[in-house]
Amino acid sequence: MAQKEDHLDQETFSCSICLDLLNDPVTVPCGHSYCMNCIKGFWDREDQMKIYSCPQCRQIFTPRPVLVKNTMFAALVEQLKKTGLQAFPTDHCYAGPEDVACDVCTGRKRKAFKSCLTCLASYCENHLQHHYDAAPLKKHKLVEPSKKLQENICSRHDEVMKMFCRTDQQIICYLCSVDEHKGHDTVSAAAERTERQRELEVSRLNIQQRIQDREKDVKLLQQEVEAVSRSADKVVEDNEKISTQLIRLIQKRSSDVKQQIRSQQETEVSGVKELQEKLQQEITELKRKDAELKQLSHTEDHNQFLHNYPSVSQLSEPTDSSSINIRPLSYFEDVTAAVSELRDKLQDILKEEWTNISLTETEVDVLLPEPEPEPEPEPEPKTRAEFLKYSCEIILDPNTANSRLVLSDGNRKAVVKSQKQCYSNNPDRFIECTQVLSKESLTGRCYWEVEWGGEGVEVAVAYKNISRDGDMCESGFGGSDQSWMLCCDSDGLEFWFDCKSTALSGPLPSRVGVYLDHRAGILSFYSISETMTLLHRIQTTFTQPLYAGLGLHYNGDKAELCKLK
Repeated sequence: MAQKEDHLDQETFSCSICLDLLNDPVTVPCGHSYCMNCIKGFWDREDQMKIYSCPQCRQIFTPRPVLVKNTMFAALVEQLKKTGLQAFPTDHCYAGPEDVACDVCTGRKRKAFKSCLTCLASYCENHLQHHYDAAPLKKHKLVEPSKKLQENICSRHDEVMKMFCRTDQQIICYLCSVDEHKGHDTVSAAAERTERQRELEVSRLNIQQRIQDREKDVKLLQQEVEAVSRSADKVVEDNEKISTQLIRLIQKRSSDVKQQIRSQQETEVSGVKELQEKLQQEITELKRKDAELKQLSHTEDHNQFLHNYPSVSQLSEPTDSSSINIRPLSYFEDVTAAVSELRDKLQDILKEEWTNISLTETEVDVLLPEPEPEPEPEPEPKTRAEFLKYSCEIILDPNTANSRLVLSDGNRKAVVKSQKQCYSNNPDRFIECTQVLSKESLTGRCYWEVEWGGEGVEVAVAYKNISRDGDMCESGFGGSDQSWMLCCDSDGLEFWFDCKSTALSGPLPSRVGVYLDHRAGILSFYSISETMTLLHRIQTTFTQPLYAGLGLHYNGDKAELCKLK
């Protein structure tokens, strides 16, 4: 109780401007008290309007009041200090290195209680009060304290970004929408958030359904483990009863049988538990992803939501099974039958020869359901609009870039320089060939476009394990059976695979479109201008995920992975 009373006294004798104990206290005509220097500084800022107000109650004084030290308050504050009252409230009220600090507090700053997306400032509880009291401020959007408010400001126009450009997939301000984004598909950030929120909820529903399916699979596998164990335990018990009658004659063999049973049990149970653990890990990952999506769904800042949504919303491919069917099995019962038969015949058999009792191997089959028949493949795209439905955002991987390549524009553009760059050593980096691979692997249907300039360019796809060192036939795109490459240069067009080239006809394109249907084994290259012209198409079988690749040869050559609508 004493601590509570001290805290109340401290608040009573604190300045509402600096939030510290009153220093040279003065009382203004409305009755509120402040530090002499604090209220002077506050009124100095109001000098231009010639109207002076109380920071707490907003009562207006004209002319500026003459300030006189309140001797009684000064004496009381000094007395409080002598009795041991700290100059500051408890430390947890103040902002530490990891906290968001109040932008209004002077001196030692308090922790922010809310951040305002309209003011782009953060406020402690005391300084936030105006947002609750003043009618114009009540309409401002308050969110949990955030250190990232400045990310909401357009670096080009110094305006708050409240728009979203669907064409370029980025957050913009209003001036951007009528300037460099003029004619683009733009909506408010709130509207885009609403759309993405719906997608998020669908993703969560899918995850929750997958969790239920995996939990059902785990339960069925647990039943399988118990069935294997019960069968093994029963056979051990039966074997021991029968072996008791023959203990002096077949003690060693009985021990062998028991050991074989236990070994087989361990092997089979281990296999089932391995699959069970794999599914449990998938459940854990799905729950973690669901938690991330849930946290993201509660984000009040639209811009932060849109910034984080693409990376959080990615989901791993689900397994083919939706349930597990377990066929009724007999595990070790044949051992019991063999031992019983041996008991009946033992007297005669022992006189003639030793009969081996062998375990007939019993496999524990965890029967996953037959996969559903694959749907009929969709027809290959014909128009550029149809190709764009499969467009994907591809980023180049700096860890694979040759030391003469400089990446820019968010790692979408590569330029050849004469001087080697100071890149770190990395086993994924191309040593001899001036090439680079994408960071993302490509499966399913994908489409992307490459715009280039200079002497020539190589547009390729490759497996991850393509060689990183050696000449063209070792690590170059199209030099082995690990990559496929379209070469565009002044000599014309060529397609390369396994160090064999195929000359192609047609004008030299400055923009190349690439269409990949990994499952169908289709790879096509197109010349992109006002129309799409097929340059080359192959059909093969891809055995691994593919990565997009760019290859450049001469100083100044450049190529860029285009942003598509």
